[in-house]
This record gives sequence, C-alpha cells and structure tokens, in this order.
Amino acid sequence: MLTFKLAIRNLFRNTRRTILTAILISFSLMALIMADGLMLGMKDLLVSSLTKNLVGEAQLHRKGFRDNFDVDLYFTGTDDLVADLRGRPEVTEVASRVLSGGMVSSSYNVATGMVFGIDAEAETRIGNIKKAIIEGQYLTGERGEIMLGRPMAELLEVSLGDRIVITLSEADGGDLSQALFRVSGIYYFGLREIDHNTVFINADQARQAVGISADASHELVMVFEDLSVSREKTSTVFDDFNNEQLELKSWMELNEDIATMLELSGLSTLVIGSILFLLASLGVINSMFMSIYERLYEFGVARAIGTTPWQLAQLILCEALLLGIGSCLFGGVIGYGLISYTTLHGLPLGEFEMSGIALSGNIATQMQLSQFTELPFYIILLTLVAALYPARFASKIVPTEALSRSL
Repeated sequence: MLTFKLAIRNLFRNTRRTILTAILISFSLMALIMADGLMLGMKDLLVSSLTKNLVGEAQLHRKGFRDNFDVDLYFTGTDDLVADLRGRPEVTEVASRVLSGGMVSSSYNVATGMVFGIDAEAETRIGNIKKAIIEGQYLTGERGEIMLGRPMAELLEVSLGDRIVITLSEADGGDLSQALFRVSGIYYFGLREIDHNTVFINADQARQAVGISADASHELVMVFEDLSVSREKTSTVFDDFNNEQLELKSWMELNEDIATMLELSGLSTLVIGSILFLLASLGVINSMFMSIYERLYEFGVARAIGTTPWQLAQLILCEALLLGIGSCLFGGVIGYGLISYTTLHGLPLGEFEMSGIALSGNIATQMQLSQFTELPFYIILLTLVAALYPARFASKIVPTEALSRSL
C-alpha cells in the first residue's frame, strides 16, 4: 500500500509529463483498436465481394475443368446432385451453371469473354448478381435474355434492347454455334474480371448453345449455413464429393491470392502494433528516466536508510503499471467512441483496388470484445516491460554516488 501511495504521488509530481506520456500510450491503444477494426472490416468486405458474387462459398466441377474451362468437362445428373446437396443441413442453397468461353458481337464491335448460363431464381439466393443490375432487369427465364457488364456494354456500344450475337464452341466436337440475344440488363459488380469479361444468359439456352443435355452442368455453386464450414472445411460434403471424377473446392482454394492476403492480415496488425509499441515504450522509458533523475537524491537517501533495490524497482514498476492502466482506460474510451462511429458510418478511404476487387466508399470497421480486453492487457504488459530498464537502473543506485551528484 505504501508503494502504491508513493507511485501515485510520484506520477503527479510532474503532471504535464505524466499527461503527455499517458496521451502517447492511450493514442497508441486507440490507433491499434482502429487498425484492428479496419483490418476486420476489410477482410469481411473482401470475403463478401468474393462469396456473394460469382464464387460462392464452394464450387463443384469435373476434375481439371478450372485449369482451362474446357467445355467438354461437364457432368450429368445435375438434378440428383443438387437434391443431394440441398438435403444436407449445412448447405443453404445450390445453383447449377453452364460455362463456356465465347465471342460476344454487336453491330459495332467484338469482345471475348466467359458466358455463364445460370439458374436465375437459385442465383438470387447465392449471391448479388440481381443486386448488381444498374440498368434494365434481371433474367426472367425467357429465351434470348442476356446481361452484360457496363464496361463490356460500353465497348460493344450497346444499350438495353440491342442485339448481341454469341459464338460458342460446342461440347464433344468443337463445332461452333451462334445464338442471338437482346440486352435485358446491364450490371456493375466492381470486379474487373467480371465486369469486363462476363455475360449472363439463362442456363437452358446455354445448354442448347453448347450442345449438352438438360441435366448436364459445368459447375455447381453453393453457400453454407455458416461461412466457417467452407473456410475450415468441417463438413463431410467435401469428402463425399471429392473423387476420381469430381472435385469440390472452397472459396479459399479457388482464390489463393485472397486467402493468403487474409491469412497475413493478422501479421499486418502485429506490425502496426509493434511500431506503436516502440513509440510508446520510448516515451515510457524517457518519462521514467526523467522522473528518476529528478528524484536521485531521494533514492540515495532511501537506499542509505535501508530500502532494498527490489523495493525501488517495485516502485518504478508500480508507477508504470498505474500509468499503463490509466492510459488504457482513457484510450479505450476514445477508441470505443471512434470505432462505434466508424462501424455505423464507415471509414472513408476513397477508391482503390485489391487483387482485382474494386473497393470504394466507406469501409465499415468491426468491433470485437478482444479489442477492449486483450489489446489493453498487452499495452499494460508492454508498458511494464518498457519500465524494466529504468527500474533496473533505479535498483542499482549507489547511495554515496547519488548523494554526491545531488550536491
């Protein structure tokens, strides 16, 4: 208790210095809370941009199909596979697709890209294709409908109702087939690869164009009840549907670059935290040494009357502990206010692109309990670590030298 009282008194001997040091520590905690919340928000936005658009949370293909999207590598029995997957409690929705590379022509220009034949109704429960429509309407199932990305529509110089001819390679033979469409919708995802190179038509007409049966597909895309099922592959569905003919891959396996980036995001927070701690620790060390030099005579007297080195070191560590706790309380309150605001209104970061995904507008940060329990604990612990050197210096003060210097 005596050590505690002395520590409080010593901290307020030089109030200005204590406040400045506390502000440095508290702002370090606040910045760390915001950085962690921003990283979590960006991770959530990246994952959502992938899984809620075309990738889904997992995809089923014939083995080798994704190597070059060979139109011949299709599978049959689509209805049975879809029924089997939908019957599993962890699977929320499944949609079949027909994929083929093709040439998209208008009266003014030609573009190449990937043609997606989709089950329009099921896709609305898989991702955000319908929400990405900026002009016209979503596919209704009528023959001749086609949706283009805005950049492709600008390249082809077409608008709603204009004619589009798609040239595809038929499966099991390689003959070319052509089909006439009219633009029913124009979309914009913000994903360069999709917006510039992808068109959507109804799955039935796509099957006819590539010459496969009505129960054949190139891809089944699915979403799970919980995203962690696909991320950690905890479901038996991954074992059941990976065999000699088929392969079922999660969204992380389909996007290895993004998956690696997400795994390294924790390292980014650690680097930012290390830099902030280095700055804060230098402030703590400087403040403690200034305080020790101001009290050098007192320490000399204390040592002369029998105070042990450990007691002096304990006093310095107690001062650092109180400084760390007070700073974290202040920084935690400010950090809570800031992250609460940015969680609701987002953090304005302008427009930028990350691995082909355009991110714009306000990025909503995410608040977690660990930001106000674990992070302050680490800050206090590291403040004590920074105070070890000043405490060791104080414990080694020689009474005669301290008194002579003071005189």
